[in-house]
Amino acid sequence: MPGVGQLLKQAQKMQRSIESLQAQLEVKEIEVTAGGGAIRVKINGAGKFLSLALDPEFLKEDAKLVADTVLAAVQDAAKQAKDYNDAEMQKVTSALKVPGLF
Repeated sequence: MPGVGQLLKQAQKMQRSIESLQAQLEVKEIEVTAGGGAIRVKINGAGKFLSLALDPEFLKEDAKLVADTVLAAVQDAAKQAKDYNDAEMQKVTSALKVPGLF
């Protein structure tokens, strides 16, 4: 079993990696489209919505269709950002190996 000092070093390294990853997630942009490109949503890897663009022609459609499509695009963007964030965080946190702990 690794000593306490070794565990502390691993934890500090992981903390630095997480901080670096968080900065990378802030600048990673994910773009999602819906309605054949009539709706474009941009979100960063940290889950912050950056922009929402709607084609003016699409706004002439039925209000319920527009609302449902916008909602679907926002939900898809949020899911993609979360999945990306989770996958990247898993890469960082999987580096800490503590026998008998996990």
